[in-house]
Amino acid sequence: METGPTPGLLDTHNPVKPVKAFYKHGICNSMKYIILSIAILFLTIPFTGNAQVQNRSSQQNTRLQKKQKEERLASTHYRNREYEKAAEIYGDLYKKETSHYYYTYLLYCLLQLNDFDEAEKIAKKQSRKHRDRLKYLVDLGYVYQRAGDPEKAEKEFNAAIENIPANVYLIKDLANAFYLRGQNKKAIETYLKGRNILDNENAFHFELANLYRLTGSYDLMMKELLDQVEEDPGSLDRVQNRLQSRLHEDTEGELTGKLWKALLKRNQKDPGNVAYAEMLLWMSVQQQDFEFALTQAISLDKRYNEDGGRIFDLARLCINNKDYEAAVKSFQYILDKGEHNIYYLPATIGLLKSKYLRITSGYEYEEKELARLENEYHKALDLYGRFPETIELMRDLAHLDAFYLDKFDEAIEILNEAVEIPNAPPKQVAECKLELADIFLFIGEVWEATLLYSQVEKAFKHEPTGHEAKLKNARLAYYIGEFEWAIAQLDVLKSATSKLIANDAMDIALLIADNKDADSNMAGLKYFARAELLMYQNKNERALQTLDSIYSVNLFHPLFDEILFKKSEIMMKAGEYMKADSLLNHLVTNFTYDILADDALFMRADLHENILHNPEKARELYQQILLNYPGSLYAVEARKRFRQLRGDDI
Repeated sequence: METGPTPGLLDTHNPVKPVKAFYKHGICNSMKYIILSIAILFLTIPFTGNAQVQNRSSQQNTRLQKKQKEERLASTHYRNREYEKAAEIYGDLYKKETSHYYYTYLLYCLLQLNDFDEAEKIAKKQSRKHRDRLKYLVDLGYVYQRAGDPEKAEKEFNAAIENIPANVYLIKDLANAFYLRGQNKKAIETYLKGRNILDNENAFHFELANLYRLTGSYDLMMKELLDQVEEDPGSLDRVQNRLQSRLHEDTEGELTGKLWKALLKRNQKDPGNVAYAEMLLWMSVQQQDFEFALTQAISLDKRYNEDGGRIFDLARLCINNKDYEAAVKSFQYILDKGEHNIYYLPATIGLLKSKYLRITSGYEYEEKELARLENEYHKALDLYGRFPETIELMRDLAHLDAFYLDKFDEAIEILNEAVEIPNAPPKQVAECKLELADIFLFIGEVWEATLLYSQVEKAFKHEPTGHEAKLKNARLAYYIGEFEWAIAQLDVLKSATSKLIANDAMDIALLIADNKDADSNMAGLKYFARAELLMYQNKNERALQTLDSIYSVNLFHPLFDEILFKKSEIMMKAGEYMKADSLLNHLVTNFTYDILADDALFMRADLHENILHNPEKARELYQQILLNYPGSLYAVEARKRFRQLRGDDI
């Protein structure tokens, strides 16, 4: 029986069929196996690689954690001044990694341990490794210096300077290294040589100025800063900030005088340099020489064809510093520019305020001056009208009418009109209410006054205006003998953001606290408070009688020095200057260590200088402040005036 061919074997009758069968069953199966193997291989390789990467990462993390742990431990030892333990750890870390961080701490620890040999080794090693960083030669020199070998130290310092490269960063790096090692003169030498190498005379002005300051070379310091302004006018603000901090330290005025002369000399040599004019304006403001400042400001205003803005700012500074004459001239300059100038109305208001303050700030003025000023206020209001922009004019006019011309009804009417002006800013309305309350207190309407103070305080509870209202209300309570309530309000105000309000609150609170227990019924303090209210109301004769009543109540009272001071103020207002001087002298002589002694001494000196025109006596009194009360708030001003009267060039 014949059998057919076995499937998959050669078929002699059909030669093609066996080949197809072979590919179908043999080769195909083999290929599938190969492809599967390759796929498995490729799938396996990444997992193996990831495992190796993860293993390396884990090792790195472990090393990093160990390193961080060692750093923290070394830092702890260092802060605890355990330098030997810190040096050991930093030394091991430095061997593994010669970084600047490890080197710096290791070197410091070794120096603290006086291990100069090891310090020398690592400084040399660091210097050889970083030959371009000359600061490490400075470290090596410093090691020799600490070890007591100045010749070797000088050799290393000089080697560093001799090899300065033409690279700004590396020059600063080296100079800073000298500075940190207390070698300021070497730092200066570094910068000066750096200038030559860079062929740039304007390099390093600020850096050299600071080093000259540290070495006491103020002339050179000023030269560098002024050269900086000349080279780069855009650096004017930075230069002024640097100089301002120095001038505040210049209690004797030596630096101020030198700077003033240097500026004038440069300005005369190069009058076209605007930077010098700007500096002279700034300097004159610092010196509160507002007449000279105005001259400079006008010059700059004309040169730049400005709108008077800098003059307006200067005028406000003049008012704040009580130079009302300069303020009047400043505002008038703006008004002379014409009605179309944007500062015309503010300057009008400022001019009237300056005139008012100029008249009323002194103890002598004539009624006709006040009447003339009142007329100017009315003309301005008739011209501009009554609207939010002129509320300040209305408030000032009301104050003038009430407190100096006794026109209370007119003043109250003006203020009532002001608070009703549509769209008026709430703060300006509040200020008018405070002025109105002051007038009510002045004429004895205490409850009307406290009601208005309370309204403003409530509306502006957390703002300076509200704090001012609270202070006025507390002072009112003090005037009428409500001391406990006053103290409660004043205690809150001691932390007010306004330093002036906080200080005033502190003064009243201390006055009450220091005197309320002097006698059981507080009669003396009540009389004194009543006298202060009468002084506020310009009832000076009655105030004097009330103050004298305290002497009849007590043989001795801690208010006696305060009484003398208040009586001297009344005499000053009355033009009885010799009586005022006598009272102040009595206070200074008999209450030497009292809180008002330096106040009285300064008032006497000012009186002799500006009213009695006795400069010799004034100079003597200013000197007493400097000698006997060096910590006084008046010490700086007293020193300035003393030197002026002595004829010093400041």
